[in-house]
Amino acid sequence: MRKTDFQQVLRQLKMNIAYYRKKAGHTQEQFANMIFTSRTHLSQIEALGTNLKPSLELLFVIADALDIDFIKLFEEK
Repeated sequence: MRKTDFQQVLRQLKMNIAYYRKKAGHTQEQFANMIFTSRTHLSQIEALGTNLKPSLELLFVIADALDIDFIKLFEEK
């Protein structure tokens, strides 16, 4: 996978986490508590300007907390 492809996937992932969190009606603070992390960490995960990459384990926790299939975190809208 080329670096640009990875950056595109990471960008989509970040946008989808924020999208599904908001769709579920959670603030960053509420959702961070649900996934056992800090609001600051969640903010950095969702921020498009950062290069923070969430762990695979955290992505499964996020998908579970949002009650969505894991793969939806990576799908283009």
